[in-house]
Amino acid sequence: MKILYAIQGTGNGHIARAEDVVPVLRDYGSLDLFVSGAQADIKLPYPVKYKSKGLSFYFGKKGGVDILKTFKQNSSKAVFREIKSFPVEKYDLIINDFEPISAWSARKKKIPCIALSHQSALLSKKVPVPRHYDPLGDWILNNYAPSDDAVGFHFARFDKNIYTPVIRKKIREAQARVNDHYTVYLPAYDDRKLVVLLLKIPDVRWHVFSKHAHKPYHIGRVSVYPVNNDEFVASMVTAKGIFCGAGFETPAEALYLGKKLLVVPMKKQYEQHYNAEALREVGVPVLKNVKKKRLPQIIEWVESDRPVEITYPDITRQAVEHALTLGGVRL
Repeated sequence: MKILYAIQGTGNGHIARAEDVVPVLRDYGSLDLFVSGAQADIKLPYPVKYKSKGLSFYFGKKGGVDILKTFKQNSSKAVFREIKSFPVEKYDLIINDFEPISAWSARKKKIPCIALSHQSALLSKKVPVPRHYDPLGDWILNNYAPSDDAVGFHFARFDKNIYTPVIRKKIREAQARVNDHYTVYLPAYDDRKLVVLLLKIPDVRWHVFSKHAHKPYHIGRVSVYPVNNDEFVASMVTAKGIFCGAGFETPAEALYLGKKLLVVPMKKQYEQHYNAEALREVGVPVLKNVKKKRLPQIIEWVESDRPVEITYPDITRQAVEHALTLGGVRL
């Protein structure tokens, strides 16, 4: 069987999950990889046959997506051409992690396509929903990368086709301990403004990983670094706590490591508001934004000592094999 694994390359979570998904898929056929998107800082340790700029969202510096840059960098004509020309017909099955080019090409050419993603979990009526409704965000979740069926990942098993997160091997094998710093990953915020805010909290060391910083710098107790996967993992596994966006993989890894967690959903990112609500339900504090008036909440979190106790077993093979069976593979 010829399998194409199509991966969304905007953000790091999809790529991080793929590190553990790929070896399982290889057990069941000849596998090629396709990555589309332009905002990941992690590189896959496997050969990628197809690459595309795809439909990428670009992070801004004020807590949300940079709409103007996203619009300028995405060409709808180029995307339609790619959908039409992408060779999905060479494959018996597409396993799709929220990747739109192959998903729409498979739909048009009637090639089986099974979603294996966090986003597909959010389509279940049993998951916690945001406190506000975003019609555009809802449309994107339902139509960005269509599939014939789906297996999803979420912070808990809210439905029968939803599994707990894939925790990559690098994190599972890490020796977690507690040093004197907190790790920060808020890619939609300007690191210079984060530094000004964090310096107002006395006697706390911060490691800030920023998409906007091109070289490390240090101001008082705050150290800012460009995003580097190995350095970020090293900081996270030794941190007192993790202060990050309400994405999926980083909060899941923080919970797995037993770290205290504080999250901020990105503006205009409906998926992150879903995540924030699910995290709130399991006891994780959620900030509306990162502004000076949120300082008392950040200080309260720093002074607290209540990490959420949660267990994430290794379900990678089980979830991948579930997706394969939905695609007609005999295990």
